[in-house]
Amino acid sequence: MLKKLTMTALLVQAAFQPAVQAASLSDAATATARYALDTYPQQMTAALAAMVSYNTVADPAITADKNPAHLGFKQLLKEEAARLGLDYKDHGYVVVIGLGESADRVGIITHGDVQPVNPAKWAKSPFELDSTSEPGRLIARGAEDDKGPIATAMYAMKAIKDQKVALKKRLELYVYMAEESDWAPLEAFLKDHVPPQMNITLDAEYPVVTAEKGWGMVKVTMPALPVPAAAGKGPLLREFAGGFFGSQIPEDASAVIANATPALEKQIRARAARQKGMRYQYAWQGRELKITALGLSAHSSKPEDGVNAISMLADALKVQPWKATAAAGMVTMLNDLVGTGIYGERFGKAAYRDDFMGPMTVAPTVLKQKDGGIELNINLRRPRGKATAQLQAEFQQAFDEWKRTHVQQASIAMQIGEPWVQGDAPQVPVLLDVFSHYTGIQNAKPTSIGGGTNSRLFPKAVAFGPAMPGTPYTGHSEHEFITTKQLMLNLQMYTAVLVELAR
Repeated sequence: MLKKLTMTALLVQAAFQPAVQAASLSDAATATARYALDTYPQQMTAALAAMVSYNTVADPAITADKNPAHLGFKQLLKEEAARLGLDYKDHGYVVVIGLGESADRVGIITHGDVQPVNPAKWAKSPFELDSTSEPGRLIARGAEDDKGPIATAMYAMKAIKDQKVALKKRLELYVYMAEESDWAPLEAFLKDHVPPQMNITLDAEYPVVTAEKGWGMVKVTMPALPVPAAAGKGPLLREFAGGFFGSQIPEDASAVIANATPALEKQIRARAARQKGMRYQYAWQGRELKITALGLSAHSSKPEDGVNAISMLADALKVQPWKATAAAGMVTMLNDLVGTGIYGERFGKAAYRDDFMGPMTVAPTVLKQKDGGIELNINLRRPRGKATAQLQAEFQQAFDEWKRTHVQQASIAMQIGEPWVQGDAPQVPVLLDVFSHYTGIQNAKPTSIGGGTNSRLFPKAVAFGPAMPGTPYTGHSEHEFITTKQLMLNLQMYTAVLVELAR
């Protein structure tokens, strides 16, 4: 596999001449970036292949500092750092890989843990760097989020070391091992560890991310309901489930209808056929009809990149009133208060937007049976512009009004975080100059994202890549990849940025 990866990486170099010669970049930055591209595509891609082979999904039974897969991954980083001539220190949940000796430091913030996967949805193992199924793409869990950036940063630092660039600031690469599941250990670490004075996070989008929406969750519970005897003769929605984990737009959902009829199936098929991006399967067992829905997974911070199977299946079932079961209550609630949109316009007065950060997004992500009822998690990403207490009250009011006339025993719980805006990041002009130099995109401006990164925890931090603006972010999806072209572009931009910020 590494031979094939080598050929791919070498062939792509010719496509990566700087798009614009920008006078604002130093000769040291552009020359070192050129050297990195000429020298390290093969080794960097091989390092990425080794990194993604470790299944660093969080295990609720074992903390990250004791998880064998996480320990193996950190050992790989230690060996790779030694081979590249970089220093390495293991703090348990956090690894710091450094270059230089100055007390003035530039931080590069990444994470080594990854999101869960459904192996059945991958052409090869999600923990094998697949360069052959789709030529030009390097497919694996972590390829974009966030092991690709780790490999790229390490080889950018190696190129700077090779070229003996005189650095006034020390470079420190931070690899946190629980970003996807638990920020508390990192927060505890930073209480005792003094972070770099200036930081860039490699866990989002270009050109530069200076604002992030606040994460939130609305949890709706429909209790198990006694079925009236009279209801037992007609169609009953017995089951309704879907989703995989909370920060993924659900690709899968299913429903089971007891006492179904061919006429009912025909109605559902007709409504479902009007939806875009959805596929359905229908299976009978006696008088029971099971409907399986397949949409498209995406990061829940970018619901516009996916097709939400839970929302769409609820809409497909909107062919008659459903009563008497928890599943029926959930379908009705989804259709009444959420719908197939992503901005929460049906949820009372909750919907709002900010001119810079954009609209709040609302996405059902996980629907499951629990203690005899059904529980739905709705993922929120909210901009600035509305007080938390007001937003909670608006959700509560809309839900209370709904349940009074539908399912009085239903309940709602909320956890709503705060949006974040970076107002002190002197490195932004440098990042924008580097981005424009290597992409040819002029007049680039800072942007906002729906996701939340560890930028929030580090001083003067903003995010810089690895995803290009206007392209779907594949991290958290069941089709995560980074293109070879993007990996090489990132290598040049990260190398140039680190030179400019540290020299």
